[in-house]
Amino acid sequence: MAESNAESHVLAATEDGIRILTLNRPQRLNAWDAPMRARLLRLMAEAAADAAVQALVLTGTGDRAFCAGQDLHEGKTLDAARAAAWIEDWRALYGAVRAFEKPVVCALNGLAAGSGFQVALLCDIRIGHAGSSMGQPEINAGIVSATGFWIIREMLGLSRATEMVLTGRMVPAEECHRLGLLHQLVPAEEVRATALRSARDLAAKPGLAFRLNKARMREVTQPGFEEAFAAARRLHAEAFGDGGTQQAMQRFLDRSQDQS
Repeated sequence: MAESNAESHVLAATEDGIRILTLNRPQRLNAWDAPMRARLLRLMAEAAADAAVQALVLTGTGDRAFCAGQDLHEGKTLDAARAAAWIEDWRALYGAVRAFEKPVVCALNGLAAGSGFQVALLCDIRIGHAGSSMGQPEINAGIVSATGFWIIREMLGLSRATEMVLTGRMVPAEECHRLGLLHQLVPAEEVRATALRSARDLAAKPGLAFRLNKARMREVTQPGFEEAFAAARRLHAEAFGDGGTQQAMQRFLDRSQDQS
């Protein structure tokens, strides 16, 4: 994919010191591909280094999805050898969200699924509306949920993580709010403004204490993060080496096309 196209897949804007990064592939429900991940990583690095940026808001284009997760059109082309590099892409992105010292607020304009759900959970605060379902449906497309299981378990415990990973169900907004996956539930037209207000409120906290609190949270969870990605490299190499994952992805795409 050409770089010019990749640049359009994550949009950047700034409002009163808040950098807004918008996932912008609405025709694919803002699903990730490699150029999109690389673009987001660069924009986050720029925001982290810019003293004028006080906080980050991450959102998506459209009213259907914040991010539907991995673009299966890309995923189905992977094999065991390429899966390792693919996992390193995710490790870099997740690590960047975790290491971002300024506030990170996720404005969920729609569903967050799979790796989109995981990125949302790595943000400090999540704002959504009644249509902001969240979940880990990777099993339905034949994808192993190594990192997703770890993140959900950190958030909700083993029982909830087991249920979400094995059923692949999408959790409705009210339940997400009750469980703490969404911190605020507001009308759809208020999600963006509420996220910006939350980002400003967090940015107004004493900076050193805020930064050190985030550093401590990352420090405590880093061993689990490293173990999760070691497991992901091993499990995805096995899954993609067998060929069953690619076949399951294609069947999922075929079913989705038939239903559209």
